Parts: sequence; C-alpha cells; structure tokens
Amino acid sequence: MNIQHHISEDTLLAYSAGNLSEAWGLMVATHLALCPSCRARAHEAESIGGALLDALAPAGTSDDSAFAALMQSIDDMPIEVAQPTVRAAPSVLPEPLRSYVGGDLYALRWKRLGMGVYHLPIKTRDGKASARLLKVPAGRPVPLHSHTGEEMTLVLVGSFHTYQGNFQRGDIETADASVEHMPIAAPGEDCICLAVTDSPLRFRSLAARIVQPFIGI
Repeated sequence: MNIQHHISEDTLLAYSAGNLSEAWGLMVATHLALCPSCRARAHEAESIGGALLDALAPAGTSDDSAFAALMQSIDDMPIEVAQPTVRAAPSVLPEPLRSYVGGDLYALRWKRLGMGVYHLPIKTRDGKASARLLKVPAGRPVPLHSHTGEEMTLVLVGSFHTYQGNFQRGDIETADASVEHMPIAAPGEDCICLAVTDSPLRFRSLAARIVQPFIGI
C-alpha cells in the first residue's frame, strides 16, 4: 500500500487523548491498522501524553499509583488499535472494524441503497455519529452532495477519485461544510469504504433526497 491521505494532527491527538466519540474512534483505529506512518505518529502522541501525565501528577502520588491510573485510562478507551498479527490468509477488513461488523467481507449482509450501491450500517454504543460500510460499483459515482457537518471516508477495497485526488486502500478523504463532491469509483473493481458522518449529507439529486430519510445518510 502507498497511503497518501492521512489522519489530521488534531484528530490524531484527540484520538490519543481518548476524546473522540465511538464512530470517529473506529475510523481512526481502522486507518491506524492499515497505516504504519500514522501508527508511529499515534505512538509518539501517546508517549507525549504519558509524559505530561507524569509531570502533572499530584505531589505525594507514588509512581505505582500514577502508572496504575494511566493503565486504567487506557483500558477504559472504547477503541483500541489492533496489533499486527501474522495470518495465512490476511483479512480484508482489519480490526477493530472486523469485530464491529461481525466478520470479514464474505460474512457481511449488505443492504441495497439503489443504483447498484449497497451499505451496512454499523451500530455504536454512544450513537454520536453515523458509521457504515459502503459498496459502490466499479465506475459508478456517489450522487453529488455537500455536507452539514463532517465526513470521513476510508478506502478498504478498490479506489475512488474526487477533485481532492485519488483515494486507494488506507487513504482517508475528509470533507466538511465547505466541500461539495461526487466520489467516483474507479473502473475494474467495486469500491468498499468505511464512512463516518456526524450530520446528514445535502444531496443535489431529488431522488437521493427522497430516499435519504429511509437510509439514514
């Protein structure tokens, strides 16, 4: 993989501090499972955070109790970065995403959205953002849309392109209220992505707007 589009510094710091909601944390953790350079950045951020905790420890607090408190805070985080493992047949979906959806691609029960597009909503405990897998047929576009909040899209299979560039496995596209785009899956292979949004999209197409309340995007 040659990952070109990464997690922003602010998002990575928020993740390392445990300040992201579950869906955003899932997005970051899945990207980290695919991206060695961002894993290194996350490790650096966590090391800095640990040093700051040590510096801020109250007077009289023993090293053992401070370490125990730090370990407890890590244990309480809802999302953890999966450690690389050696597999005879590598999974397409990395952890923790694979556990959230109940298996690898062969085990998924996709739901039809229309125009050949399928999705799989992902349940989160806090419900503060919407997460789903999307499968877009090769060569097909996602309807033109803008945003009322933030959206992140992580490529897992295939690729797509927008005016922001080409996005392949491991790449993340970030969009906000300033972005209007129409991602188009590359020819030759269906594009499967993890998408997270914190508010509804704003579609140009009347047909897309009509079905939008029923599909929750």
